[in-house]
Amino acid sequence: MADGTRTCRWRFVPSRAARALAVAGCAALVLAACGSTEDTGAAGAAGGGGEGQVGVILPLLTSPFWQSYNDYVPKMADAEGVDALKTVNSNSDPSQQITDINNQLNQGVKGLVVAPLDSAAIEAGLDQAERKGVPVVAVDVAPDKGKVAMVVRANNVAYGEKACEYLGGQIPSGKVVQIMGDLASVNGRERSEAFRSCVKEKFPKLEVLEIPAKWESDTAASKLDTLLNANPDIKGIYLQAGGVYLAPTLQTLKSKGMLKKTGESGHITIVSNDGIPQEYEAIRNGEIDATVSQPADLYAQYGMYYIKAAMQGKTFEPGPTDHGSEIVKLPSGILEDQLPAPLVTKENVDDPELWGNTVG
Repeated sequence: MADGTRTCRWRFVPSRAARALAVAGCAALVLAACGSTEDTGAAGAAGGGGEGQVGVILPLLTSPFWQSYNDYVPKMADAEGVDALKTVNSNSDPSQQITDINNQLNQGVKGLVVAPLDSAAIEAGLDQAERKGVPVVAVDVAPDKGKVAMVVRANNVAYGEKACEYLGGQIPSGKVVQIMGDLASVNGRERSEAFRSCVKEKFPKLEVLEIPAKWESDTAASKLDTLLNANPDIKGIYLQAGGVYLAPTLQTLKSKGMLKKTGESGHITIVSNDGIPQEYEAIRNGEIDATVSQPADLYAQYGMYYIKAAMQGKTFEPGPTDHGSEIVKLPSGILEDQLPAPLVTKENVDDPELWGNTVG
């Protein structure tokens, strides 16, 4: 991250706890030296030099992933010196999320960290925040339009590609299913298209069957049950969100006598997304084969980091960061810090550095 005159560098220590302390210790230096030295909008003035409360708005709390993120928020807020309000849960309702944003703005927050439910619908809330001069950082989902200081997110195209390459490497031919997220979300669209395109290009002997499940566990279970009745010869499944799809998928397979462990005849290869402890346990048990670890801890950490920077009027430029990621400019012109998301298999599932191994 460069400000045009000098570059800030720091090194994270291996331990996550120590890293949080290190980040807290150098927060003032980082915010002074990284990013643009120009105040390019009203955010700096509204934020009062980085002071004031920050509202945190969750999309839902029915997923273990978002439960973990919610637990990380106060810890990372403390580490970054951010005064974060108690998080608000929008309960999977995009309209409620706009109401939640307006409520937080009316309470006088100086910054917002929001995980959008709908990439298009969130624009209304972002416009409200812009009118009040309150900066916003988006976590996990990039808005289609609207002003945000930064999107903190992993590369969702890479999620679909990693799932495709793993399944393709295990299954020479046959039918595979992708249980998709909500296509109103850029995450659902990117993961779906990346998986579909990768299979078509690299593994043409695989046939992709699709289940639009809108991040809903009941929908995933019902549609998977119907699909398996018509296609009992399924060889692989890609779960776009383990937090909501893992349990219903395993339960559906078990009810049909199709849940075979790795190495057993008839085993269905399963790749997931999220990196929650439940997925790791399923990998250890041989029920699923892999997952892509979506960094709940880093989402919270850098959500807090970037909102404090925005409240101080700091800006950033595209390019590599000092924390193993890259800031890219999206087609909309919004900047996104694409955090690393490793593939987890039985070979590395016990790695203590994986966030899913640090929570209960």
